[in-house]
Amino acid sequence: MQRFLAILLACALTAACTTTSAKLAFETSTKPAPGARVLLLQPEVSLAVLTAAGVQEPRADWSMAARDNLSREIEAQLKARSHNYKMLDPNDAMAGRSGQLLRLNSAVGQSILAFSYGAYPLPTKKDGFDWTLGEGVSALAESQGADYALFVNSQGTYASGGRVATMIGLAMLGVSVPLGQQQVFASLVELKTGRVVWFNVAVAGPNADMRETEGCASLVKSLLKTLPL
Repeated sequence: MQRFLAILLACALTAACTTTSAKLAFETSTKPAPGARVLLLQPEVSLAVLTAAGVQEPRADWSMAARDNLSREIEAQLKARSHNYKMLDPNDAMAGRSGQLLRLNSAVGQSILAFSYGAYPLPTKKDGFDWTLGEGVSALAESQGADYALFVNSQGTYASGGRVATMIGLAMLGVSVPLGQQQVFASLVELKTGRVVWFNVAVAGPNADMRETEGCASLVKSLLKTLPL
């Protein structure tokens, strides 16, 4: 029983709070000038339930709720800063050129997670944070009248009741079973050049459930804490 309680305590401590890890493209001249126009794009969110067997079953209702919460909270928190913000109409976000750029950003973001945060960095990325979406993103600058764009992507799983029961049962045998994890990454892109000037990834703690209003506020606060705006 003591071993079982120790395992549960370790799990609780590990997930006690939201953790973040931000990177800057360069040490100086990163912060946009006052009055810079920043385009906010609707977050891409994909959430699922983690079953007792470890299968991930997509939950569209969770994804939609989290997407709406993230959009609302990001806009609210950034309005207090000294830049001009414009939210791209969600109905237009995935259409045409803007939709292509959203999908490109998602692919680049996954590469950043793999090669700037992972155990095996690319040889060309070892000496600094240097990523770009390419000069093609200047199309957004021209069509939307913006200098920068803030992209947010999220994915993750939440444990079902059966998964929790499985964890408890196997913990008594000394076997560790993951209960799911939610991750959000954000990137600030200079639209003139396509360069990713700031990137942050947040792993949500138990009090940062993006499906709930208060939890999402806590998560976004942690995510944007080091945003150079």
